[in-house]
Amino acid sequence: MGRLLDSCDTTVSASYRLFGLVDTTMGAETFDDDADRSKWLLPGPGLVYLQVPSEVGTTVIRLESWSTAPALPPGEWAGREEVEVDLPEGELGLQTVDGGLREIPLVLPSPGTYRMRWQWVFNPDAGPFTSPLRGCSDALTTPAGHEAALGGEDQYCLVQIWRAPTA
Repeated sequence: MGRLLDSCDTTVSASYRLFGLVDTTMGAETFDDDADRSKWLLPGPGLVYLQVPSEVGTTVIRLESWSTAPALPPGEWAGREEVEVDLPEGELGLQTVDGGLREIPLVLPSPGTYRMRWQWVFNPDAGPFTSPLRGCSDALTTPAGHEAALGGEDQYCLVQIWRAPTA
């Protein structure tokens, strides 16, 4: 099992139903044009964007850097996806269309290719929330059990990051 190396907690307000975790050296890059909009995570060079429901105002995010793949966190989650991304400098920031780039203090061991596991829940008291995924307009589940992490906000997102195994 992996060892937690670093973590940070912050909030972000999505714009255009998106926010991203990006390598700060990538400039104004965006996710790939052919990214599968039927998935929650939209990867691109040095970045990953999460699609969020239009009803979400503020998301609380916990970012964790791990030595190897961590165990799955306990509890029920509304969603979970993993993606692999190359981080050429390993300096991360949160990016939104309206808010631009904001650096975050999470320390990664070095530049390179990383796996990211994104998990999220929505505030059961603030819904209903509608899926932002292409071809889907379903109401989303809002499992209980993460109220403390939500802190009254609309969404809580846990992002766990570790070096991708080399071939």
